[in-house]
This record gives sequence, C-alpha cells and structure tokens, in this order.
Amino acid sequence: MNGLYDEIRVAVHSVWTRRWLVLAAAWGICILGWLAVASIPNRYDSRARLLVEVNQILPDDGTGGSFGAGQQIDQIRETLTSARNLEKVAATTGLIGADAGERDKAGAVAMLQQNIKVVPQQQNIFELTSSVGIGSLSDADNAKLASGILDSLITVFRDDQLRGGRVNTREGLKFLDSQIADREKGLREIEARRAAFEAQNISLIPGGTGSPAQRVEAARAELGQIDSQLVSAQAQLAAANGQLASTPQSIPGAGGGVGGSVARQQLAGAQNELSSMRARGLTDAHPDVIALKSQIASLKAIADREGSGGGGGGGMQNPAYASLAAMRAERQATVSALTARKSQLMGDIARITSQQIQNPGVAAEYDRINGEYTATKAQYDKLLAQREQVRLRGDAQTETDAIKIELLDPPSKPTSPAAPNRPLFLTLVLLAGIGGGIGAAFGLAQVCPSYATAAKLERASGLPVIGSITEVVTPDRHVERRKRLVWLASGAGALVGLYALLLIAEFVQRGMVA
Repeated sequence: MNGLYDEIRVAVHSVWTRRWLVLAAAWGICILGWLAVASIPNRYDSRARLLVEVNQILPDDGTGGSFGAGQQIDQIRETLTSARNLEKVAATTGLIGADAGERDKAGAVAMLQQNIKVVPQQQNIFELTSSVGIGSLSDADNAKLASGILDSLITVFRDDQLRGGRVNTREGLKFLDSQIADREKGLREIEARRAAFEAQNISLIPGGTGSPAQRVEAARAELGQIDSQLVSAQAQLAAANGQLASTPQSIPGAGGGVGGSVARQQLAGAQNELSSMRARGLTDAHPDVIALKSQIASLKAIADREGSGGGGGGGMQNPAYASLAAMRAERQATVSALTARKSQLMGDIARITSQQIQNPGVAAEYDRINGEYTATKAQYDKLLAQREQVRLRGDAQTETDAIKIELLDPPSKPTSPAAPNRPLFLTLVLLAGIGGGIGAAFGLAQVCPSYATAAKLERASGLPVIGSITEVVTPDRHVERRKRLVWLASGAGALVGLYALLLIAEFVQRGMVA
C-alpha cells in the first residue's frame, strides 16, 4: 500500500514539475477543439403532423386498374417527398433561384430528401420533420428555413393532390385510349387475315366457331356425355320393354274405345309438336325432329294395332299397357336421338381429324390465327373495362373530395438547435484539454525520467544511497515561485473563463433565435 502511495506521489510530482506543459497542452487542445465545435453549424428541426383521409367512393374490385385506400395512402407517402414536389419547395423557399441550372436543382432536391423525414404514426397520420443546418446562414435563418420548408411542402402537396386527381385521370384515359386503339387495329388486321385464310382454304376448314382442335375437344367432351346418357337410356328402354312384355294388352270388359283414344291423342299431340318444330325452322336432320318422328312412328303402330283388334276380343284396352307403350316409345325416341347425335359427333371428329392429317399446315395456321385473335380480344375487353373504371373513379374524385388533407399540428418554430449539443461538446473539449495536458506531462516524465526520492534512485541504480540534500529556498526564490504560481493560476483561470464565456455566448445566441 505504501508503495502504491509512493508511486502516486511520484506521478503527481512529475506532472507538477511540468505544470507549464500541462497548461500549454490544455490551451492548445481546448482552442483547437472549441474551434472545431464552433465550425459545426447548428441544426434546427421543425415538426408537423398531417392527416390524409381517402374517401373510398367506389368499392375495390381487386383488379390492377384500381387503387384501394391502403394503396392510395402508400402512394401519397411516396409522392409527398417526390423530386417534383421538393423542387417546387426549393424554389419557393429560396434555396434555388429562378435561373438555377439542373445541377443546382438536383443538389437542392438531394439535400431536402436527406433532411426531410416522413414517419407514419398511424395508417393515415404522418409526422413530417425538416432539419436545416446550413453553415452560410445564421441560426435565426436556419430556424426560419426549417419551418418554411414544411409550410411549403404541405402547400405544394395539397395543391398537387387537388389537381393531381384530374390530371392523372386525363393521362390515364389518354393512355388507355391509345392502347385500345392499338388493340382494335390489331383485331381488325387479324379478322382480315382470318377471313382471307378461310376464303383461300374454304374446303379444308370445317364450319363452326373455334379452331379445329378446339372443336374436336368440344365434340369429344360432348361425345363422352352422350355415351353415358345413351347407356342410361338403353337401360331404361330395356326395363320398359321387360315391363311391357309382362303386361297384358287388354283386360276383360265391355268396350274398347278408351285405349284407342289414348294412343290417338298421344299421336295427335306428337304430330302437333312436329308441326311447331318445323314452323320454328327446324329441319328433318335436327336431332329433336328425328327423335319426335321415331316417337310418332311408334305411336302410329300402337294406334293401328289398337284399332284393328279393338272390337274382336270383347275386352277393354289395358291402361297400364298403353302407358308402358307410350313410355317405351318415348325411350326409344331418346335412344334414337342420342344414337343419331353420337353418329354425327363421331363423323365430325373423323372429318376434322382427317382434314388435319391431310393438311396439317392449314390446321396449324388456322389454330395460330384463332389463338392470336382470342388473346388480342381478351386484352381489348380488359382494357375497355379498365377504361370505364378509370373514368368512373375520375368523375368521383372530381365531383367529391376523394382525398382530404388536414393539418393536425402546424410546423413548429424551433427556438433551440436540435444538434449539436454545444454545451456538452464544450465541456468535453475542456476535460479533454486538461486530461491531454496531464497525459503529455506524464508521458514526458516517462521518456525523460527523474528520481523524486532517494529510494527510487536506489532501486533504479542498484547502489546504496548514502543521503539526500534538501533544497534550500531563499526569500527571493520564494517570491519568484509565488509569482509563477500566480501566473499559472491566471492561465488556468483564463482557460476556464474562456469556457464560461463560450457557454454564455451559446445561450445568448439561442435567446436571439427565440
């Protein structure tokens, strides 16, 4: 413990013997540090809060041509500090002149983009912060400019939103009209090419809508449905035949005109229906006409049998047998119609396939033209729908307040700099100067060692020290030492006084801004 105490005493003695070095180093470090702190311009921050409400007049439809409220808020957040708006702000606040070049404009916009921050507090509430610290301006001008930038930015943004909806709608409609015109021209060209191709290859292209491959696919799909329906109809016909075979044609009784009248009534109804079909323009090749003719033939056969045997048996026609016969005739007609349709589809598939095999180039080119037409038509229809949506939204924004901008907190007037913390920096520089002076003196003592005590000299030399002679201070030397001590205290006091003066100047300067 005594050794540590002695070392501290020796270190303090070595620093004290070089006290003038400590003072000089402290002055040098403090002067340089305070000059560096003084060269940092004060930065003043102004803050404001903005409320942006989007009135969702028309509902979202989920398509790319419309913007929901969330998307519009994101778009507003991005365009608030756009280069176009910031260039207007720079011109309004005087950062650039009327005759400024592109480089000056780009520099001012870059400075504003770096010093303006938009922080969303909620979905539609934004906090705007403007930081200004231009060294060529005074603190009062910097504080005024920070508030003026936010004022100008809010004004420019509000005017831009009031005019932007109408301008954006007009530009969007103009763009969509040009695209629609291009697609319409393309459709006419494709239709002309398809008509010319069909006229040139009229014998190789079957009728109907769609490409040959599409028609074959549709025919196969319908053929599969008809196969399943045909199986079901044949099963039902077999069941009707079985029931009819086990049912007697007549039952004992008097008179036989009732059954005959039922068959003839059904026959008359079927003939009337056939007449109405032909009146509608249906030909004999139509599946429904074919089925109805088959049903009429069956009903005629039943009516003939009933007419020839109605008076000889003494019994009456069995109503169940007549009903089953009508049901069987109907199911036979259904089976006949399905069979005819199946044959027709198989013939169409065979014909189209044969044409594709014989003329693969024609079919492929026709498919390509139809595919191109279908894709272009889909794009054309989509553009028409988007144009109508844009027009409706533009009308809604023009006639109503689609976007409402409200200033919750106006731009603040800064009275004190946000950065740097000059009093703290001045204090740190003073402490660094004192510490640097002490460190310089201690380092010099280590480079040029001296021995403050006889024991230290004995340890360093390894030789015994017989004794030491105490310094004798005369009265004149005592006066001189006191004078130098006063000079040292004056130098240290002047350093602290300069520090206090700088602090006072800083607070006075802040007061002038307020």
